[in-house]
Amino acid sequence: MDVTLHLAQDPEADALLGRSALAALIGMLLDQQVPMEWAFKGPATIARRMGADDLDAHEIAARQPEEFVALLSEKPAVHRYPGAMAKRVQQLCQYLVEHYDGDPEAVWRDVTDGRELLKRLQDLPGYGEQKARIFLALLGKQLGVTPKGWREAAGAYGEPKSYRSIADITGPESLAKVRAHKQEMKAAAKAERAAKAGR
Repeated sequence: MDVTLHLAQDPEADALLGRSALAALIGMLLDQQVPMEWAFKGPATIARRMGADDLDAHEIAARQPEEFVALLSEKPAVHRYPGAMAKRVQQLCQYLVEHYDGDPEAVWRDVTDGRELLKRLQDLPGYGEQKARIFLALLGKQLGVTPKGWREAAGAYGEPKSYRSIADITGPESLAKVRAHKQEMKAAAKAERAAKAGR
């Protein structure tokens, strides 16, 4: 991997995301219940605190859990829930070591079918269906991973210029469009709940 991503909105953190498949997978894992930029800065923060320029699945998997929790909890914390997320990051790395010899790009390197890739992503610890579809769309739209049927497997996130998720963020303008879409979705969900409550 050697691309330019704009998810952390921070040059150093984005550079790591663009060259490290593991950083991108961990950033996606952290992207819940915190602002996107905070989540995607996480991998660079973890690497820096481990005294490394890059992330290694074997090294993270082998860390003592208490030590890794402390590393993510150090101020400023890597996530709003550093303890829970430290456990998830380690589980992800342990899975990669066990199933892919610690090579995260092996998750998608030889896959020729979008549905198979979606299944592999959903099998990753901490990746539900939605997270797997979004990451699949990111792979297809920005990282050049385009197995047959990848757009269909990614669902609405795979549609060209849909601006529904991080898969479409390439700079400030597209970030604003994705944020606007998310606000619209929240407003629609809120209106739906209010309508149901009023019945």
